[in-house]
Amino acid sequence: MSVSPQQVMASQISELIRGIQEHPVADVDTVLGELTENGVKYVPGARHAGITIAVRDGKVRTAAATGEYPKVLDEIQQRRAEGPCLSAAWEQHVIRINDMENESRWPAYCRDAVEETPIRSVIAFQLYADKQTMGALNFYAEQSGAFDAESVEAGLVVATHTALAWNLLRRDEQFRSALASRDIIGQAKGMLMERYRIDAVQAFEVLKRLSQNSNTPLADLAHEIVNSARARDVVDD
Repeated sequence: MSVSPQQVMASQISELIRGIQEHPVADVDTVLGELTENGVKYVPGARHAGITIAVRDGKVRTAAATGEYPKVLDEIQQRRAEGPCLSAAWEQHVIRINDMENESRWPAYCRDAVEETPIRSVIAFQLYADKQTMGALNFYAEQSGAFDAESVEAGLVVATHTALAWNLLRRDEQFRSALASRDIIGQAKGMLMERYRIDAVQAFEVLKRLSQNSNTPLADLAHEIVNSARARDVVDD
C-alpha cells in the first residue's frame, strides 16, 4: 500500500514531537525552524513558510521563517495592522489568498506585499490564540492560485502537529523558568537567613514584602539580592 506525502510528513513530525517529550529542547526557535522547513516540503504549492506571533497591542514578529519573504510580509502586517496571518490567528482558523494583486480584504497589506515581494499566494493557519498573543503558520508562493484543497488538507496536518510541538516546548520553557526562579529565590532566602539570623519562613516573608513594596517580581528581586551579595564577596576578597 502506497504512503502519501502527508502521511510521511505526519510520521516525521510525530517523531520530532516524541524527541521533544523524551529530550526537552532548550532552543525553541530551532525546533520551530525545523517544523517550518518540513512544512514547505509537504504542502503542495508552497515555496516559503513562516510562523507569525502577534500581540493584542499590535506588535508582530516572525518566530521562524524559511527565508526573507515571510519576515518582510510580517513587517508589512505590523506596519499596516492587517493581513491574512493576523486574521487567521485572531478570527479564523484558515485564510487563503489566491492572488495578491486581486485581493480586496486587506488592500494596504496586499499593495505593499506586491510592491516589496514576488509573493502572490498565501495560506495561513491558526496555531493558537489566547487573551494576549496568537500564533499562525503561513505558507507562501510566487505563483497565483498556488494552493488548492490538497494544500489546505496538508497544511492543516502540519499546523496541528506544529501547534502540539509548540505547546510542549512552551510548557517545557515555563517549567524550566519556574525551576530557575525557585532556585534563585532559595539562594536569596539562604543569604538573608545567614546574614540576619532568621528562619526560612521569616526570610521568605522579607522577600515577599520587599517585592510588594518595590513592585518588583519576586524572582527579579531575588536575583538582585544574590548578585549584590556576590559583588560584595568579590570586593571583600
